[in-house]
Amino acid sequence: MNIKKNINESYNLELKPVDELSSDYFLQAFRPEESGAYFHLILKKKELVRGEFFVFVNEDRHAMSIPKSPFGGFWIHDSISSEVIGQMIGFLSECMIEMNVVSLKITQAPNVYGSKSDLIGYLLFCQGFKLEKLLNHQILSGKKKIKHAFQQLFPKLIEKTKKLNFNAVVGNIQSFNFLEQMSLWKIQKGHSSSIDEKRLIHQVSSHPERYFVVSILQESKPVAHAVAVKLTSDSLYYFYSAIDPKNQSKHTGELLMVYLLKLAMEQKVSFLDLGSSDLDGSPNHKLMFFKEKYADSWVNKCTWNKNF
Repeated sequence: MNIKKNINESYNLELKPVDELSSDYFLQAFRPEESGAYFHLILKKKELVRGEFFVFVNEDRHAMSIPKSPFGGFWIHDSISSEVIGQMIGFLSECMIEMNVVSLKITQAPNVYGSKSDLIGYLLFCQGFKLEKLLNHQILSGKKKIKHAFQQLFPKLIEKTKKLNFNAVVGNIQSFNFLEQMSLWKIQKGHSSSIDEKRLIHQVSSHPERYFVVSILQESKPVAHAVAVKLTSDSLYYFYSAIDPKNQSKHTGELLMVYLLKLAMEQKVSFLDLGSSDLDGSPNHKLMFFKEKYADSWVNKCTWNKNF
């Protein structure tokens, strides 16, 4: 199905099935595993792409952008006016109605990934979308700030951890043995593993250069792991971590964070996204307090929903 619309002499819109593509936010290229149809909404100005949106419609006619991903939402690549963005949102709703879609769920990336995210949220609200979920992400922005934080924290921490025989291994993911350890540690702490291992393995296999694992060892035995991913070429996202509950030294988590700073510095990204600190729908204040040592700002990730 292809649906097209001209906004004016400069802009036009098109919704079409997703082709093979390469995107800086590489998760957009992964077709959802369940049955359904995957579409690409494109805003063009004189044949140049200025905005995008990816949406999956399942067999029950529920649509979402993008399933099983940190976020989806609208990506605006240029200085597009609020009026044009609003028309893009309106066109998307029109397409969903034409396709007999029951509901549309959008998780918009926090504004650190795109400066117009807050504007997009406002325009979604004005067009009848309801705020369904809100998560707060803690961010450290700026290459100089990342470097400064690492240089301030690393020397003192290393001196403290030498006595505990701690050291770290950081690099691209070469094997997935650590996933079993992380799952076991989560279970031992009474938590369920929230990671889709099959999907992660597929994504790492397709984009090995984007994924990293930080492992903390004590006398050569792993006591903690953290997975980080470059969701975009300019960012590093703290995706998933677990610590051996039998090793609860306060320095274990601190080492994970400091080596994430080191990784962010080496990858020359503009910001480190430490993710949300949510526990069953409520703020995990203890974790948020811990992250404050490493982050300098807070941004919200909003999930919007509209029934048709």
